[in-house]
Amino acid sequence: MLRKHVVGMSVALSLTLATIPVVAYAASAGANQAPNPYAQARELAAAVANPDPKVIAGLERDLGLTTDQAIARLVNESAAAQVEADYSARLGSAFGGLWVTGPTAELVLATTQISGFAKISELGAKPVLVNHSLNDLTAVTAQFDRQARRMPAGVHAWFADIRANKVVLQAKNLVAAQKFVDASGVNTALVEVQKSVEQPRPFHDVRGGDAYFIGTGSRCSVGFSVNRAGSQGGFVTAGHCGNVGATTSGFNRVAQGTFRGSSFPGNDYAWVEVNTQWTPVGVVNAYNQGIINVTGSQQGAVGASICRSGSTTQYRCGTISQHNTSVTYPQGTVSGVTRTTVCAEPGDSGGSYISGNQAQGVTSGGSGNCSSGGTTFHQPVNEILQTYQLTLAGGGGPTSSPTSTPTGTPPGGTWAPGVAYAVGATVTYDGASYRCLQAHTSQPGWTPPAVPALWQRI
Repeated sequence: MLRKHVVGMSVALSLTLATIPVVAYAASAGANQAPNPYAQARELAAAVANPDPKVIAGLERDLGLTTDQAIARLVNESAAAQVEADYSARLGSAFGGLWVTGPTAELVLATTQISGFAKISELGAKPVLVNHSLNDLTAVTAQFDRQARRMPAGVHAWFADIRANKVVLQAKNLVAAQKFVDASGVNTALVEVQKSVEQPRPFHDVRGGDAYFIGTGSRCSVGFSVNRAGSQGGFVTAGHCGNVGATTSGFNRVAQGTFRGSSFPGNDYAWVEVNTQWTPVGVVNAYNQGIINVTGSQQGAVGASICRSGSTTQYRCGTISQHNTSVTYPQGTVSGVTRTTVCAEPGDSGGSYISGNQAQGVTSGGSGNCSSGGTTFHQPVNEILQTYQLTLAGGGGPTSSPTSTPTGTPPGGTWAPGVAYAVGATVTYDGASYRCLQAHTSQPGWTPPAVPALWQRI
């Protein structure tokens, strides 16, 4: 056993300045007047722009833009990003912020000095007079940052809103929030306390191969993200990683989920239901090799290549040696596992085995390490999915290779799909007898020879 580690468009879009609406309030450069930086930035952005059609389609859908507006917006946004530092330096202490507005992202510059309006127009932007500089606003947010631990409960966020020329503090309890502001030592004229019913929380993806922690100490790895009817979903992993009821945390020790099922020894599988901060996604983190999409769980043949992802040794590959293996650990024997030549080390337990884009199983144990080489065993994922009535996130339910038979000659026997079989039940199929190893309801294609994790030939 690997111990837990303690611790739409196909047509290219051709852009020219003729397609980009010029901001009406921008001053034209005369014969003896140098072009303003914003105009130059727009020319450059238009010359090199080649937006992905999917980006254009997204802006049309979510911002209600036309294609021409979306293209113009991307060019103007690019130009605005290029000149912000320059324009901030030009306005100095009077700079109140820069933003874009309208469907095509027209440039706006805020200043505390009305005398700067002419300069701003020459720079190709719309001038706006404000009472407070950006430096004034950011000084307040910095003060709040230093006092973050003293913030009253229910304060959800604070930020410099340059368009409103205020520092906004969003809170559930306005009275408590205002008392904090009054006692904070900042210029309260710069602060606006807003009522908020938001409940911000971090969002995290559940990915195969990522680390998770059990309780306050040990570490294992995610096998595969799964869905379950009536549940938030979660992931499958090794049974020796945790008992039913044990809690888990993920990245940065963020509360993650609870073991809802676990079996070890005999088997070595479990599933964890995650909370609403986590979203199961059908991928495996292959670390330096990138992200692998999981599309199914067709079991690989003996001799086939197989790779494993885990939080200690990351992404490693080998071949399948044998299916339906029994292995004895100090804690007892586990049956029905697959033996491979992939190396692993403590902390990799529970992690993903995948062949191509097909989920194979979760890391159980082995011998050796990733320096000298070794042998490992994984618990087949289809058995776990069937046992806990799970489906792979993005990859469907348990699958297996259908038993091939001559056309027009169906195999005889007592086995049938759609039957609830108990442990120890016996059936015949194609002239052989089998004993049920795991209670399950049979499905088409789950014939006894095809799913050795469920049936043992006798």
